[in-house]
Amino acid sequence: MPTKRTDIDTASNASAVNAFLRQVATTPKAGPAGGRGRLIFALDATASREPTWDQAAQIQSNMFVETRDLGGLAIQLCFYRGFEEFEASDWCQDADTLLKRMNRVVCAAGLTQIGRVLQHALDEAARERVNALVFVGDCMEENRDRLAGLAGQLGLLGVPAFVFQESRDPEAEHCLRDIARLSGGAWCPFDVNSPHLLRDLLSAVAVYAAGGRRALEQYGQSRGGAILQLTHQMTRKGT
Repeated sequence: MPTKRTDIDTASNASAVNAFLRQVATTPKAGPAGGRGRLIFALDATASREPTWDQAAQIQSNMFVETRDLGGLAIQLCFYRGFEEFEASDWCQDADTLLKRMNRVVCAAGLTQIGRVLQHALDEAARERVNALVFVGDCMEENRDRLAGLAGQLGLLGVPAFVFQESRDPEAEHCLRDIARLSGGAWCPFDVNSPHLLRDLLSAVAVYAAGGRRALEQYGQSRGGAILQLTHQMTRKGT
């Protein structure tokens, strides 16, 4: 029987969140200090993601709010859907612009195109520094070795991929974990019942992209909850 979104084990989820936070805490911020961080926000917009697309659209605005005092954040929206349809927006400097773009997107049935997401991130990073890639998806229907190779190239360029997996499809999980690991990023599961957790974790990545680990520590102290766990871990590491 296929794994249902609601069948995610709570204890396993908590462990994965902790592992994700530890990895964010130890990821060095690439590029010079100061200035506006640059983050690629890539989403699977195939039919299986339609129930949570609006949720993701609302959550992303918090990333701008939490980083504006750190010099701000520029976000580029990428998505794939349908028959080999892949789009990347201009770099957005505010939540309203990005939200309008996301609200125009309608999910459509199709196969995954994670390889195009990773290649696009490589192309962008070759033109100008990209501090992080965020990918939100639920399945994988591509050549795993090819994706691993692209993820390794991101790692060499210092572009960590922070991968958020909706549902726990085991084949997809294995591959998505590899993408995060090989790029120097982190993997974390979420489900439709945990929008606040996803919001906080996405915001943590955004704060990291804009201000590095010190900014992330201060964010944890102010937010509490799962992000506060990250602060404690960082304190123990002496960062």
